[in-house]
Amino acid sequence: MPDLRFPIGEFALPGAVPEQVRDAALQDIVDAPARLRAAVHDLSERQLDTPYRPGGWTVRQVVHHLPDSHANSFIRLKLALTEDVPLVRTYSERAWALLPDAAAPVELSLILLEALHARWVYLWRRLTNDDWRRRFRHPDLGEMRVDELLAYYAWHGKHHVAHVTELRRRERWGPLA
Repeated sequence: MPDLRFPIGEFALPGAVPEQVRDAALQDIVDAPARLRAAVHDLSERQLDTPYRPGGWTVRQVVHHLPDSHANSFIRLKLALTEDVPLVRTYSERAWALLPDAAAPVELSLILLEALHARWVYLWRRLTNDDWRRRFRHPDLGEMRVDELLAYYAWHGKHHVAHVTELRRRERWGPLA
């Protein structure tokens, strides 16, 4: 049986990310909001409140997690670009998924993700070669470069969209929009 936690496989830090790989990763960032919107299109409230795997988050929690996580990454990127190897904060994804706004309509997070990604992509596309090599320190992961951050969040969006699309497929909830 496939590992439902990692429907597209686990992420591995790639080391230096060449420009061609950055371009593909950036396109994944561009596409993520539309892919998420298509993945949840026409789902009922019951379906939105269905865990994507036993013991996992509901579809609704996954949708709300993406802008939470990507907003944190946007701030980490800006810190890396404006400070010398800053130490970034972590946050409790599990605790955030249990806050009252985790029950909000998914449309709120879909709109937030679209706007956030538009702004994020605007910034990503204007980075210099030196910017791509800038670093920050993550308390759990150690030092990371900006290009690695891009690669991770390109994977992250596809990873969570796949949680929803694979659940739809398993449950036979109909085609994507």
